[in-house]
Amino acid sequence: MNIAFAASEGVPFSKTGGLADVVGALPRAVAALGHQVSVYLPRYRQTKLADPATVVRSITVPFDDEYRFPSVVSGGIQGGVRFYFVEYPPYFDRDALYGTPAGDYPDNAERFALFSRAVLEASKILGTPHVFHCHDWQSALIPVLLRTIYADDPAFKEVGTVLTIHNMGYQGLFPPDTLPLLMLPWDLFTMSKMEFFGQVNFLKGALTYSDYITTVSRKYSQEIQTAEYGFGLEGVLRDRASTVTGILNGVDYDEWSPQTDKFTVTKYSPQDLSGKAKDKQDLLAAFGVANADPKLPVIGIVSRFAAQKGFDLIAQIADRLAREEMIIVALGAGDKAYEEMFQRLNKQFPNKIAVKVAYDNAIAHKIEAGADMFLMPSRYEPCGLNQIYSLKYGTVPIVRATGGLDDTIEPWDARTGKGTGFKFTEYNGEALLKTIKEALQAYRDQTSWQALMRNGMSKDFSWNASAREYGKIYEKVRLMRSPVSVAEKSMVSVPS
Repeated sequence: MNIAFAASEGVPFSKTGGLADVVGALPRAVAALGHQVSVYLPRYRQTKLADPATVVRSITVPFDDEYRFPSVVSGGIQGGVRFYFVEYPPYFDRDALYGTPAGDYPDNAERFALFSRAVLEASKILGTPHVFHCHDWQSALIPVLLRTIYADDPAFKEVGTVLTIHNMGYQGLFPPDTLPLLMLPWDLFTMSKMEFFGQVNFLKGALTYSDYITTVSRKYSQEIQTAEYGFGLEGVLRDRASTVTGILNGVDYDEWSPQTDKFTVTKYSPQDLSGKAKDKQDLLAAFGVANADPKLPVIGIVSRFAAQKGFDLIAQIADRLAREEMIIVALGAGDKAYEEMFQRLNKQFPNKIAVKVAYDNAIAHKIEAGADMFLMPSRYEPCGLNQIYSLKYGTVPIVRATGGLDDTIEPWDARTGKGTGFKFTEYNGEALLKTIKEALQAYRDQTSWQALMRNGMSKDFSWNASAREYGKIYEKVRLMRSPVSVAEKSMVSVPS
């Protein structure tokens, strides 16, 4: 099949979070199954292309005020996947992808509406796919446009759509007058389509019009159909429950493996764990932790600093946590309140809690390799990748049992020697502190701890299995959009 991915970011071209990792890796895994795969991305200022070539010189995109004319540039083929970039400097040649520290760009609706229209128009020239695989609200207008403005376009008569939700907390909410500005029909502004408490909701539109909806773990696909995790769209998802499924994200072990990591001072493996001690020393030096006892366990954090990630729980127990025999190293950036919280804790407990407020891929690798444990106390976590990276590095995860964290981490049982980490369920500081103490207690028995490390290192969360599951979804969607009905197909297959 011909599959076209449309997303707002993807490595190695652009990144702010886990979405980019998925869009960088999943298309390659799908292509390896024999499908023809292309990826459409905006061409941002940070997008570096070795040999760009303009393949569509001008696309006409109507807006209420005036036409806009983006072009499409080819980024070549990588890993069997062809990359295309929608180029429109007034919208995409900016310092950041989505906004500034003061908030989102005020014209994000126009930016990503233009992107979505350009993808559809370009595909008519570059090759119409069997399925558009869209990601999050930034490409959510593609299913909406296909079933409204483009409904009678013969080029898309048999084209299906899959929407993957990476985080329900981000939906693309805009004022009602966004619809006429984008030349979208007013009849979309109803409760059954895109209206959401008086606003236009891009993600809701895609949930309504996509043929199939996926999210990034089995548990999260269930959670988002509840009021606690659905962010107001749980009813829409329950109405579409038969077409909602969870497929766990994979990880790229070519980049995330202690045996090949280019950012670490020493390599190690399940057969020889001795190198981890040197990576631990290097990690502590990188954070400026002087004269640390090498026997003290190090707990690592790599995260966007946001309320979703559970850092309010750390604030609740910080004083008591600092009395434990351990060191915390935290890397991340985001909400100012949490950046300041970690900096304040660093000043208060300089030998126990170290922080770097930044996005730094090299340091992230050093944490995965050098830490003994990895902490993810998330309020919700659609999939999570760092706990999966941590397993491969023998860095034992401590997580809250939510979303993909619950799906990927098995509780450690020292009596049976089974399990890969530590989990807590109740969202409060006491439950978190109790679980950290359990992990610290287990660490004291190094023979047992190394068995726990090896359990995690033996797990395989590569993209192969996930890609096969997506392949099944694409087949279902293609069948749905086939001009021959399922009933007719069944009749044809029955011998006379």
